[in-house]
Amino acid sequence: MSRQIASSVLFINDYVYEKLDVRIRDLPLMPSPIDMTVILLTYVFFSVYAGPQFMANRKALRLNAAMVIYNLAMVLFNGFIVYEFLMSGWATTFTWRCDLIDTSTSPESLRMVRVAWLFFISKYIELLDTVFFVLRKKQNQITFLHVFHHSVMPWSWWWGVGLTPGGGMGSFHAMVNSAVHVVMYFYYGLSAAGPRFQKYLWWKKYMTAIQLTQFIMVSVHISQYYFLEKCDYQVPLWIHVILMYGVLFFVLFSHFWMKTYKGKRLAASESTKKLNGSTKDTMTVVANGNHMSNGHAPNHINGNILMAKVKEI
Repeated sequence: MSRQIASSVLFINDYVYEKLDVRIRDLPLMPSPIDMTVILLTYVFFSVYAGPQFMANRKALRLNAAMVIYNLAMVLFNGFIVYEFLMSGWATTFTWRCDLIDTSTSPESLRMVRVAWLFFISKYIELLDTVFFVLRKKQNQITFLHVFHHSVMPWSWWWGVGLTPGGGMGSFHAMVNSAVHVVMYFYYGLSAAGPRFQKYLWWKKYMTAIQLTQFIMVSVHISQYYFLEKCDYQVPLWIHVILMYGVLFFVLFSHFWMKTYKGKRLAASESTKKLNGSTKDTMTVVANGNHMSNGHAPNHINGNILMAKVKEI
């Protein structure tokens, strides 16, 4: 039985390899869907179980220097990917409407093939985002949306870049995604650089809005296919998948945004009520290094801990 399963897997693997675009099928991670699937399954297992279990009884690691280097490197890498997408068609010969897949071996087509593979590889490098969360014990950051986004995208892009790396209108979402990641990783890099850079992060609340704008742009662009009088795009399946992703991620990120910021507003409102005397819960305030609590205790001055009763208003 096991031999039959192994034989079937090898047969399918060989079949898929023959279908891959000859311009890309021998590049790293491209010859077989098995390798990339194993990597992604390992990533999911590490993210939701093995990693947190490993760190359970260990102190969180301080990785600020590594994170600054990683994030700034990703800014440069994604910026290069955007530039290559522009130079291989989007800023040169594409119409931004019904742009077909280029199957030739022209310099511009081969440039598109290369940048499509680079974008695919960037999705695997981004798995390090989660590794940093795990090692820093930021498990609350590893949500379903985070893991789903980081595992499904690279898996599905293997098929797109393997079968049709020649771009066309199906590559627009990759270019936009890379542009958004330039902004995101720049923010993450500043955030990891330390407290002195916090004053430059006032635009944090707009990060999810930028993501949502990305999905709107992608969905609007790809949906042209359904309204154009004629568009002979070679693989309509990619059109449907990209539109589905655009809508799905817009819904998921919208839910995350509403849940996050609506929850913060409710928490702020509840905190205001407590400060206005609508609650009798014990309140502890830290001011300039001194602890102030609404319990009874002697007052100490000149740098000692100040304990005072906070009267209800």
